[in-house]
Order: sequence, then C-alpha cells, then structure tokens
Amino acid sequence: MLYTLHVKNLALIKEQEIEFGKGLNILTGETGAGKSVVIGSVNLALGGKADGSLIRTGEEYALVELTFGIESDAQRQLLEEMDIPIEEDGSLTIQRKLMPNRSVSKVGGETVTARQLKEISNILINIHGQNDHQELLHKKKHLEILDDYCMDGLKDLFDNLSDEYKKMKDISEKLSETEMDETSRIREQELLEFEVQEISDAAVVIGEDEKLESSYHKMVNSRKISEAAYTAAAMTGSGDSEESASDIIGRAVRELSSVAYYDQELQGLLDQLSDVENLLSDFNRSLSGYIKDLEFDDEEFQTTEDRLNLINHLKDKYGGSLQSVLKALDEKQQRLDTLSDLDEYRSKLSREYEASKEEVLKLCKKISDIRKKGAASLKDKLKEALIDLNFLDVRFEIDVRSDEEKVSSRGYDDVEFMISTNPGEELRPLEKIASGGELSRIMLALKTVVADKDDISTLIFDEIDAGISGKTAWKVSRKLGTLAKDHQIICITHLPQIAAMADTHFMIEKGLDDGRTVTGIYALDEDASTGELARLLGAEKLTETTLENAREMRREAMEAKA
Repeated sequence: MLYTLHVKNLALIKEQEIEFGKGLNILTGETGAGKSVVIGSVNLALGGKADGSLIRTGEEYALVELTFGIESDAQRQLLEEMDIPIEEDGSLTIQRKLMPNRSVSKVGGETVTARQLKEISNILINIHGQNDHQELLHKKKHLEILDDYCMDGLKDLFDNLSDEYKKMKDISEKLSETEMDETSRIREQELLEFEVQEISDAAVVIGEDEKLESSYHKMVNSRKISEAAYTAAAMTGSGDSEESASDIIGRAVRELSSVAYYDQELQGLLDQLSDVENLLSDFNRSLSGYIKDLEFDDEEFQTTEDRLNLINHLKDKYGGSLQSVLKALDEKQQRLDTLSDLDEYRSKLSREYEASKEEVLKLCKKISDIRKKGAASLKDKLKEALIDLNFLDVRFEIDVRSDEEKVSSRGYDDVEFMISTNPGEELRPLEKIASGGELSRIMLALKTVVADKDDISTLIFDEIDAGISGKTAWKVSRKLGTLAKDHQIICITHLPQIAAMADTHFMIEKGLDDGRTVTGIYALDEDASTGELARLLGAEKLTETTLENAREMRREAMEAKA
C-alpha cells in the first residue's frame, strides 16, 4: 500500500506530506483547489511526463516522493527479480526530482530508467484518470482487458505465438523475394556469379590487409627510413665511423679494465659498462639486419601496391572489412545456389510456410478458446458488478470473433463489449449507447472484477463519479467500500455519497502563505469530515440541520459498510 506522498515545490504546493491509511481514502475540496495536482504528483513520481513549468515559481527544483509498504509476497518476488532494494521494514521509496531541463528518478536510493519505473509502478499501483473510462469506447481496449483477465493461461501461449509468428513472417518475406520473372532472375544470377568469382579469385586472408598496409608504408617511406637507419648505425658503431659509440665505449672498457683490480667498487662500474657494451653490440647486429631487409626491388613494391588496392576495393564494395567481404561471399554463394534451382527453393519455402502457418493457427485456436472461456466468466462477474452499480436491467456480453485471415502475434480474435441497459433493447456495441456516467460505472465494475485477480494493492480513482448522482452515487459508494476491504483505495470525488464512505478523509484547499497562493492538504477528524459532507450536500452555511443531514449520510454509509 501507499504509506506517504511527499511533495515539494510542485505547482501551488510548497511542501506537503500526506499519510494515507488502509481502506478508502477520500480527497475532497472546492473546484480549482488543486485536487488533480495530488494525483498528478503521483503520476509524475511514477514516470509521468515531466514539464519544467510545474516547478513552483522562484524555486530551482520540484520533488515528489512516494513510500510504499510491500505487504504482498507476490509483489516482493517481482521486485526482487528486478533487483529492486526493499528496506528491512518492508518499505520502498520512489523519488523523482524535477529540474528545468531534466529529471532524476530513484528507487530505494538507486537511479532507475523510465522503463524500469514503469515496470515497478505496474506492480505497485493502478491509477484511473479522469478520462480513462473513454478508452472503453475502443475495441482494442476490450481485447486488452480480456487478455489481462485471462493472462495466467495466456502468457506462455503468447510467447510461443510471438516466436512462431515471426518465423512465419520471415519465411513469407523470403517467398516474396523469389517472385521474379526469368529475365530478372538471369540478371541477378549473372551479377552474383561475377561477384562470387571476384571475391573467390582474390583469396583474401583475415589480417592480410593490416600486414600489407604496414609493408606498403614501409616501402613508400624507405628512403627516409634508410637514411635514418644508416645515420644511427654510423653513430652507434654498425658503420665505418672510427668515432662511433661502440668504439668509444670499447676504449672506456679497456681503460677501466687496466685499473679495476685496484678498487672493488671500480670493478662494479666496469661490469655495468661492459653490459652497456654488450647491449650496444646486440643493437648494432639487429640494426644491421634491419637495414639489409629494407632492400626491395620495384617489382616487389608494385606487387604489394596492387594487392593492397584490390583488397581495399573489395572492402569498399562489400562492407569495410575482410570479415565483411568473406561474409558477403557466403551470402552471395547461398543466393546464387538458390537462384540456380529457384523452383525447388520456392517449393521448400512453401512447405515450411504452410507448416509454420499451421502451428500459428493451432496456437491462435488455443488462445481463442481460453479467451472465450474467460469471456464467459468475466461477463457474468461484470454483470453482477454492474447490477450492484444500479444497472438493474443490464445485459452484457463479450463478443469474441475469430478470423483466420487476420492473424497477428496476439492471435486472430476481435473482441467487443456488447451491452443493453434497458429492457427490450438489443445488445449493441458499448460505444454506441454508453453515456459518460455509464462508462465510469462500467470501468469501476471492471476494476472491481480484475482487482480480485491481480496483486496490486493500491488503486487510485480521479473522479470516478463523473456523470452520476442520487441513488446511483450510493451504489458506486458501496462498491468502492466493498473494494476497499481488500485494497487501499485513494479517490478524488465531488459527491457526498462517496465521501461519506471514507475511512480516511482529506481536505484540499487553497490559501495564502507570505502573500502567495498555496495548496494545502490535511486529514479531517470526524467533526471536520461531517462539515465537509455538509458543504458537498450544497449547504452555503453550516447549520445544525445541514450538519445533521451530513451525520445521517455518514451513519448510512457506515451501516452499508458494516
């Protein structure tokens, strides 16, 4: 459940912390007081769209922090699988800091991506916004709702279907590539033969280009290299100079040798100098060998240059590296083999396609059967929930239509909710007859039914009461009360019937702080809650009569809850 919401410098909120309770948490207030900012701040913390203009004027940043209590083993397991750190007391903190040009999200003190945040929020909370019920007008949403209801039996089938469907599409694309006339086939075959021959004749070897580049640069710069090497040889003793380093060090060794027996320390210095002489001698031999290897003729240079030009041409043409050239050779040889016996290749692909399509249809059939069985169950539960919400003569059906010509990675079913709200009326698509208030109640019924199947403990409703009043409002209030027995509900409402059902009642109102408008949020005690109910009932002034009406409404709500 959601323990606390802490908001700082967001819109009209300077700094507020709300401690939510179990059961039904109700938020009320005058129009424009900032009720939607509260839900918006929760959305923002959970990865909603960030806008620097939300930062309170004059402040450098805005901060939203949610603290959840992880009370479900299923939730804990899912979070642990994502390596999300949970505190020893079972709490988890989600924080988002909003700055003018960027935002930073953290979970348990560790920075997370927007995608991770979305996955975490889907585990912890379900938010129903003001216009979310409008999604029910789209058939795509009907399929999504039914699949969520049946997901226990569908998940593995969806994974298998996705793989098999991709395989079928890949085969289909290969088949399409074989659709060509004879002239096109011959033209492509001749080009492939030329390219295969071109690469094969080159007989390239991986790493050959690097060795050739090194040799070529050495040959091109051989004059400079030779001059420097000969000069170094003359200086160190490989040449004919009598004043080379080798000659000078040799004389120094002989001088020290003649007196070294007089002083043991001098013998150590002689040993060091002898080592230098030996190292220099080894260097001179290596340099002499290098100079000999510098010798090459014009034919060797031309051969190296031609070979390097050929390899660079192949690399430019077939992918930039010798690995790419050899890979292109394999692919072109395979394609050439295919074109050489195109009819047999096409026949083989056709057999593979039919086999894959058959498997896809089998999986689609299994998915469809589960959907139809789930639709029958969901239909009955929804009808019962709708009756509880004052749809007294409602008829509700979930139409699942299969079409093998409309296969996708999610199956071949088209799902549509059908409803009749009055006796004698035919079932018609939801979008044709449902009003705004009816859609709100249908969405609440869906949330109620689905809530029994998932592990989400917190549900937020932003004005689920849109378009309803009177007796229907009482029905909605009782449904929320029932739902709150096993879930934490946070609900913004304008209706006294719903507010009367509150386990915890919060007031949202505007005020002034140092001459600036601020939104304040605070919990109401029983007397203050009664006063707010009286205001919601339409009382301009609080009299004993209006307060008694509010108390009576509260007593009726508590009796219904009991």
